[in-house]
Amino acid sequence: MASKHPEPELAEDEQDLTHPPHETPLVPTESSDSMPNSPALPSTSTTSKPKKEKVVGNAFTELMAPKPKPIHQPSPSMAARASQAKSNGMWRGALGEYIAHPERFPPSVVVRYTEHAVLIRDAFPKATVHLLLLPRSAGHSLRHPTAALSEDPELLAILRQEAEEAARLAAAELERKLGGFSAASRARREAMARGDPPASWPPGRDWARELRVGTHAHPSMAHLHVHIISRDMHSERMKHRKHYNSFTTPFLVPLADHPLAEDDVRRDTGYQNGNLSAELRCWRCGKGFGNKFAELKRHLEEEFEEWKAE
Repeated sequence: MASKHPEPELAEDEQDLTHPPHETPLVPTESSDSMPNSPALPSTSTTSKPKKEKVVGNAFTELMAPKPKPIHQPSPSMAARASQAKSNGMWRGALGEYIAHPERFPPSVVVRYTEHAVLIRDAFPKATVHLLLLPRSAGHSLRHPTAALSEDPELLAILRQEAEEAARLAAAELERKLGGFSAASRARREAMARGDPPASWPPGRDWARELRVGTHAHPSMAHLHVHIISRDMHSERMKHRKHYNSFTTPFLVPLADHPLAEDDVRRDTGYQNGNLSAELRCWRCGKGFGNKFAELKRHLEEEFEEWKAE
């Protein structure tokens, strides 16, 4: 029976999902559950533009293929179909390599991995810090996140634990990158510079509160993944409305909100497509920009300077 809901849109485009560049790491990677306190993540560069991978496919086959089911009826195989594309040079299955062989990648790409999950940098970050958390369970990695996290409490518990550590690392990276600009962090950094005992340091800015942690309603990549992204949306890789709205509207479902109830509107395909095409609105001040993405980008530059100085 044909779906009464429109075909789901995707949050990212093909160019933004090619493999990340390999760069010289600043800190060694970890392959265990233990990590040093407040480590800095390896730095990345966006000066070189990766080549867009060629998509090979049969136009007639794609035209005649059945439309995907709406998100309120997630299928265990809806992502599996996309994952097969990697063997044909397509990009939807590219995350599988990090899950299967994280040890093959430098720490500038794979930040951390355990037996349960792999934490990588997003190849084309949409904010100052943008990480992806990938579960390694073969039985879950090709499931739609809404289905997988609703049906398996054990998987959800593991991902929440792994995401907590990922958020700690992301917050430490924000502190490293932006702490010198922040008024709330200044007193703490000055106490550290003076050599005061740690017990006397002021609390400083809570950088963990500046993060979003969640899954996309219609993931573009085949393998289940959780985004850990800073709120600022300040990046040259944030290029169009869908990029922006996929992180600043309910299209991003917080990990803390899973499992979603059966009647949760965020399961509905039409509702989520509407979020992607919604009016552009500043995440910080709420000002609306309609369809004027270039104006929003200019405004976000001003907001970023004020936000990092808080």
